[in-house]
Amino acid sequence: MSAMKRNKFLLIICAAAVICFIAAAISIAIPNNGKKYEADTIVDVPEYKTDAARAIEAYENLMDRYIDLSEKLVSQAGSDHQAVSAKLDLLDSKLADISVRLTRIEKALGIDPNTGEAIKRK
Repeated sequence: MSAMKRNKFLLIICAAAVICFIAAAISIAIPNNGKKYEADTIVDVPEYKTDAARAIEAYENLMDRYIDLSEKLVSQAGSDHQAVSAKLDLLDSKLADISVRLTRIEKALGIDPNTGEAIKRK
């Protein structure tokens, strides 16, 4: 019987060794002793857009185009305003010249500038 007890004893020792080996393997297998680290993902997933998001984006693009168009029209109106102002200044100077000439003509012909009637000469 002593051989049987010896086999049981070896079996118990082998089982204990296996259990210790498994416990050691599990503790080694847990990465960084259970500490957690964050990792950035590299996978890019395209953004999912709903119909409402697409409609809002289209509206924003439309508003940007409208603002650009409005700015162009305002700048054109400003340049048109400057051209009209220059033309009016030119007309004003020409009218001033004509007024001076007309005053000289009236004086030479003896016409009263206020009434437009001829002054009687004596």
